[in-house]
Amino acid sequence: MNTIENLKAEVLKAQQNADLASLYVLEQKAFDSFDEESLYGFYANILDLALERLTDALEAHRVMDMNEVQDFATLRALYEYAIEHYSADKLSDASALFEVLSGLSNDEKFSSALKLHWIASSENLSLDDFLSRIADIDETQNAGTFYVSCFTKEAQKLLEKSQIDGGATA
Repeated sequence: MNTIENLKAEVLKAQQNADLASLYVLEQKAFDSFDEESLYGFYANILDLALERLTDALEAHRVMDMNEVQDFATLRALYEYAIEHYSADKLSDASALFEVLSGLSNDEKFSSALKLHWIASSENLSLDDFLSRIADIDETQNAGTFYVSCFTKEAQKLLEKSQIDGGATA
């Protein structure tokens, strides 16, 4: 079997085992090796598995544990999905996803960060404005998180405004 066939076999095994973490480990190889259609399918499978795990967690009234590898991978996939909606200017869809994600994890820093995403998107702040005015990208990169986790002073103003307006705070 050639390398692409081996990679496809590894991906299939991870999918069959509903192993999101393994799919993320294989992500760079898939990105480097797969054609556009196969890559689209790869990411669609990650999203499908993440949505299944989301449904299971919601039905079980369970919060996800950032220290558990499958939960971490699920939160990452759902966050990427929400950001996809945000970047496509589907602000209400992004806002709803951020709202769900903000209450889905036991990690307080993640939940707080996602509340800011939720408020910004529900206030119709574009992703570009969010990234340039609210997010501190350099500090987020230093923090090494998969999500925007550090914010500017402007974020506090956004929080205060949403509380005054009776906005999207929980």
